Amino acid sequence: MTFRFKQAVFAAGISAAAMLLSAPLSFSQEVTIVLNTNEVGAQSYNPIKAPMLNTATAMIYDRLVEQDADLSFHPHLAESWEEAPDGMSWIFHLKKDVKFHNGEPFNAATIPAWLELFKASDNAYMSEAIDKVEIIDDHTVKLVMKHPDPNLLYNLSSVFMSIPEPKAYVADGDKFGVTEAIGTGPFKLDTFNVGSETVLVRNEDYKWASPLSQNVGPAKIEKLTFREIAEDSTAFLELKTGGVDMLLSVPNDLVGEVKNEPKLAVLTMPGREVVYMPMNVTAEPFTDIKVREAAAKAINQEEILAAVYGGAGSVADSFLISALPESKVEAKYTIKYDPARANALLDEAGWKMGAAGVREKDGKPFKVSLWAQADTSFKRLAEVVQGELKAVGIDAEITIFDSSAIRDQYKSGKQQLAVRSYEWDNADIIDWFFGGDRLGYPNVSMYNDPKAEELRAKAMTGSKTGAERSANFKAYHEYVLSQFPFAPIYQPVVNVGYNKDRLVMPDKVRGTQIGAVTLMDVDVKE
Repeated sequence: MTFRFKQAVFAAGISAAAMLLSAPLSFSQEVTIVLNTNEVGAQSYNPIKAPMLNTATAMIYDRLVEQDADLSFHPHLAESWEEAPDGMSWIFHLKKDVKFHNGEPFNAATIPAWLELFKASDNAYMSEAIDKVEIIDDHTVKLVMKHPDPNLLYNLSSVFMSIPEPKAYVADGDKFGVTEAIGTGPFKLDTFNVGSETVLVRNEDYKWASPLSQNVGPAKIEKLTFREIAEDSTAFLELKTGGVDMLLSVPNDLVGEVKNEPKLAVLTMPGREVVYMPMNVTAEPFTDIKVREAAAKAINQEEILAAVYGGAGSVADSFLISALPESKVEAKYTIKYDPARANALLDEAGWKMGAAGVREKDGKPFKVSLWAQADTSFKRLAEVVQGELKAVGIDAEITIFDSSAIRDQYKSGKQQLAVRSYEWDNADIIDWFFGGDRLGYPNVSMYNDPKAEELRAKAMTGSKTGAERSANFKAYHEYVLSQFPFAPIYQPVVNVGYNKDRLVMPDKVRGTQIGAVTLMDVDVKE
């Protein structure tokens, strides 16, 4: 289904017939970008309620704070801020002369109206620590906290805390983000074809970009199209033939082909992604922790790094990217390839090796399902994982789902094993994927453990300082690792492929990924 968003009315005096006969608008500064495969399938551009958002979201909406590649925080809609010594309040000084796409002003009154919207959403934890908002003047607000939140700036920089226009949000109800999306960002939503493409047009009034961008606005690009292409090989062919201008993620096995094309170039950036194998702890035989540990230690991360990813990136041995301090767990909690331990655990659990190398228990073969999404790299990964599991006597049957539909399949709770990934650079991702109130999706492992929930609450709301928060999340992380609801596999680098004959990239890429900060400075060769 395609949704056309509100557009300006043509000037009076143009007849209906003339409009029908006129040629469609053309944009000389037009760019087409293919989204990363792990962003395929977003159903809405509603930053308050959506469980998944893609890169286009940050083009429509701005945030109070921006995070740079070195994870430092910088002003955006908030020009500056001060934190009270006890962490119980924050004062934010807002940028002046900012307007939403519908002409409504962005000012101090926006902040309490916006934060109120979170209370009934799945993303409420992002603002849960804020007790109330006091308006000091038209462009200054004070956030009074329920408790100190050392993660507040990170949350405010997240795409999930993009700021929609509150009046439009309330008026549109559940249609907001589907039939209309009003923000203050550098682009306006023109059309949204769910599962296919999103078309944005330049916000001509935009002049308040983050200082991380050299260009404060308007954007140099007039029209920006984000396409969803689940097959990496198809996306590469589109880039090669000029159908698109940029791929936000080039698989390692295609990097060489991109580099071999004279008009194409590859930009490599540090990754924020972890590839892993969730195990449904409520589905037999993975209710047994011995079986889960065995399956986890059957995964040969080094083999996968070489065979699937061409040696680019690094192996994963926990749930967090290695750049985070909370990933530095005690060695006994790391999950690494150990086939001897895997076989011994399966023997202990009563699964004895049977015919054709498949284990059996009580006359039943150890046969399970292994889900993957339909892009090339995940299908190849599933095949390698299948072989590694078979080596210890586990017969995994691969089931492939369309990338845009697999999340709904997870919600059924019928999965046993899967290979998937997430992209995030904060320890609170453990809460998101293993919180007991999010079973199915995003908690694909269906993990709900009382001790984990205690540690989760302490990590999420029981920290007064950054150091205390880090220690609490490390303890939460270590306990989850000890229960083996997943197996870590791989940490990628990000390879961005682009047409250098059309696009002029900035000398220095700012921000944690290719997003609004960078695209504000991208120019198009005529």
